[in-house]
Amino acid sequence: MKRQKSILFLTVFILFFNFSGAQKLVSKNYHSHRGNLKNSFVKFETENKGRVVFLGGSITHNPGWRDSVCNYLQQKFPETEFDFINAGIPSMGSTPGAFRFKRDVLKNGLVDLLFVEAAVNDDTNRRTSKEITRAMEGIVRHALQANQACNIVFMHFVDPGKMENYRSGNIPEVIQLHEQVAVHYKISTISLAKEVTERIDAGEFAWENDFKDLHPSAFGQNIYFQSIKTFLKDAWKYDFINEKDMELGIPRPIDNFSYERGVLVEPNPPKPIKGWKMIENWKPTDGKNVRHNYVQVPILEGEFPGKIIKFQFKGNAVGIAVAAGPDSGIIEFSVDNSPWQKQDLFTQWSKNLHLPWYYTLATGLKSGKHMLQIRLTDEKNQESVGNICRIRYFYFNAN
Repeated sequence: MKRQKSILFLTVFILFFNFSGAQKLVSKNYHSHRGNLKNSFVKFETENKGRVVFLGGSITHNPGWRDSVCNYLQQKFPETEFDFINAGIPSMGSTPGAFRFKRDVLKNGLVDLLFVEAAVNDDTNRRTSKEITRAMEGIVRHALQANQACNIVFMHFVDPGKMENYRSGNIPEVIQLHEQVAVHYKISTISLAKEVTERIDAGEFAWENDFKDLHPSAFGQNIYFQSIKTFLKDAWKYDFINEKDMELGIPRPIDNFSYERGVLVEPNPPKPIKGWKMIENWKPTDGKNVRHNYVQVPILEGEFPGKIIKFQFKGNAVGIAVAAGPDSGIIEFSVDNSPWQKQDLFTQWSKNLHLPWYYTLATGLKSGKHMLQIRLTDEKNQESVGNICRIRYFYFNAN
């Protein structure tokens, strides 16, 4: 009788184990392979050199999955000398990524493999659908114009809003926009947002402990890495070494005004401007936090209404990158003597942080020379404590 009970228990355990195993979610189900990563594989294997760039926000900037991917690549290609570039800057999504691309992504030369993530910040920063498409496409086209052999991977990271969308049976709008660009350019994508949501719902781990505040714990970082590693293994499971022809070519653009030639320009007025001052090594004096790229750097600061500052450019879009802190004010701007428009520089995060923020002031302009004019006002957001404008960069999309 005791033997029969033992056999019965073992049978139930095996059935439960098999059932549980059958229900386990597999990372590859959340990967979309479009084309392949042949070009980077051949470059790493045959030339023993490679440049890999990670472009994104704080989830890319912070230690974790990115370091593990670098270690994995070095182990897979032990003879290859890699140049790994961390182009992640907290709070920044696709629009900043498009305009800082030359400075941060191409700074050491041509890129062989580019990882891009912007789904979280594009959403939380409330970019419009048109701007998201123009920015993501701009990143892709800038990369391919520099090196048509560059392989690109989009990653969609998770946040509570995306989890709610998936649980309601919907695909988050920002991911739909990124996917539109990915499909058009045959770019592979990794939907970590959907994978994490469904694995949490399956009881594998918890948001509160492992993905709190958008920034994964060490456990959550490893979840990201393991999925990315699975993706890379599948992408490179075929031996491309005997295939000499690279996959090249750039499709026609989705949007003719995509930010594919983004340029950053530090302010450098030729002479003093009333109401404005050039600070060569700016840092906050109010004890508030600041991002690493926005401290002890040149800043054009305006505090009192005064003369107009002007920025001439040749392109079809223009904006300003500012340090949007607790004392940020409201400016007025005009392009080519158009009617003056207001722009509030204070953000929902500005109370405790001098936040790097990109304000695109005009897009869809005709090709050619244009003039941007900016003036300070005595108005401010009701939550702001000042009227200051701090310009870190002018930016434009060149013709």
